[in-house]
Formats: sequence, structure tokens, C-alpha cells
Amino acid sequence: MKKRRDKAWYALFVFPLVFIFTTVVVIPFIIGIGYSFISWDGMPLNEKKFVGFDNYIRLFADERFLTSAVHTVLFTICSVLLINLLGLIFALAVTGKLKVKNAARTMLFMPYLIGGLILGYIWKFIFTDVFKSIGQLTGWTKVFFSWLLDPEFALAAMMIVATWQMAGYIMIIYINGIQAMPEDVLEAAKVDGAGFWQTLFRIKFPLIMPSFTICLFLTLSNCFKIFDVNFSLTGGGPSNATEMMAMNIYNEIFSLNNYGYGQAKAIIFFAAVAVITLVQVSITKKKEVEM
Repeated sequence: MKKRRDKAWYALFVFPLVFIFTTVVVIPFIIGIGYSFISWDGMPLNEKKFVGFDNYIRLFADERFLTSAVHTVLFTICSVLLINLLGLIFALAVTGKLKVKNAARTMLFMPYLIGGLILGYIWKFIFTDVFKSIGQLTGWTKVFFSWLLDPEFALAAMMIVATWQMAGYIMIIYINGIQAMPEDVLEAAKVDGAGFWQTLFRIKFPLIMPSFTICLFLTLSNCFKIFDVNFSLTGGGPSNATEMMAMNIYNEIFSLNNYGYGQAKAIIFFAAVAVITLVQVSITKKKEVEM
């Protein structure tokens, strides 16, 4: 009787979450799969024409979509490396003997609390007006100029903003992993004469591998799906040089009114991100050390 009562309470508390997830995520996703097989401009009175797999075949010959995929992959690889490297360095620093480590944690985590759109507009002002003013004052115009007007520098600017936003959040996860390490193992390594680098690579890194799994998953998925910073910082420019896949899909649906074709892009995008993140999780999970 008690078990039934407990199960009833569990169901009561879980039901709202399951209902919201089903109505907000699952059902729209299934409807979206159906839309990917039609040609439609989004107008309710206009006819929806079934085209089968034509939308999927068409997107593999879409140069703009393929270019945005290249931009996304390049941006993701560089940003994931930078975010995790800085996050790990910050975590090691604030868990050490740093006197202001509590204040440092707060300051490093604060950028994550700023919304992506607002963050993009703030950094847009910095990369255009502030950089231009610094270049005029110092004469270093080859470094300090309007980065967002140069295709290569605009993509680098996006990487800097994404790294600045997420490094502090990733730092918190690494801190939890470092603090969960057993002290007796570290003490034994110290007694055995292990140096800083030996302890770091042969003991600490294997022990915090679960943190690596989580951080890589979060950074991979977030960088692949980035939209808000892309929208507010560069708008995909200059000349679509920084248009990511998420923004390409948004433009296809809401600017060009190709709802079916845009939805086909979204399905392929979802499948690609799902496969990449699942492969990453399976690889890093195998390297985790059981405590």
C-alpha cells in the first residue's frame, strides 16, 4: 500500500514536467518532421505541397547552407578547445592557494549570467567603436579596428565572446570535479615524488574525466546550436561570413518563408548534433575512472 502511495506521489510530481516536455518538445518535433516533406511558404491559406525527400536532396546542393556548416564546425572546434582550456585553468587557479579565489569565482562566472542577445550587443559596441577608438589613439590600426567588418576577424570575435561567456560556467563543473578528488590519492602521489605535471596528467585528469564528459557535451551542443550571439553580434555578416547553421535555418524559414525546406535543414542539423554529441559522450565515458 505504501509503495503504491509513493508511486502515486512520484507520478503527481513528474507528470507536469512530462506534459510540458511532450507538448513543447516532442509533439512540435514530430510535426516538424512532417513539415520537412512539404513545400510551404507559411501562409495558412496557401497550399501545402508534398515533395517527399526533395527538400533533403536540395539542401546537400545548397552552397550557403554547406558554407554555414563549415563556419559552424570551425567555430565549434576552436570555441570548445578555448572554453574548456580556460575553464580548466580557471578551476585549477581558484582551487589552489589563490587568496582572492572566492571573488575570482564570482567574477569569472558572472558573464554566463548575461543573456546572449545582450552580450552580443555589448561586444558589438566593443569590437566596432571601442576598438576603432583604441586604434586611432595608439596607431595600432592593424589590430584595433572594426573587427566585425572583416570576415576572418568577425568569426574570431564570435569565438572570443562565446569563450568569455561560457568559460566561467565550465569552470564551476571542473571545480566540482577537482574538489571531489580523494585527498589520500593526491597525498600518496606527493609522497611518491610525483611532480606537478605528473600529478596533473596522470592523476587529476583521469579522476575528473566525468567533468570532461559533461563539459565537452555542454560546449559541443551549445557551440553547434549558437544563435543569439550570432544574431546580435554579427547578424551573419559580413557577406554571410559568420552565418552559423542555426541562423541559416532561421533565415530560411522566417526571412525567405521556406518553411518546409527550412524544417528539413533543422532535422538534418538536429541529427548531426545528436550523433556528434553521442559519439563524444561514449568515447569520454570509456575513459572515466571508477572510484
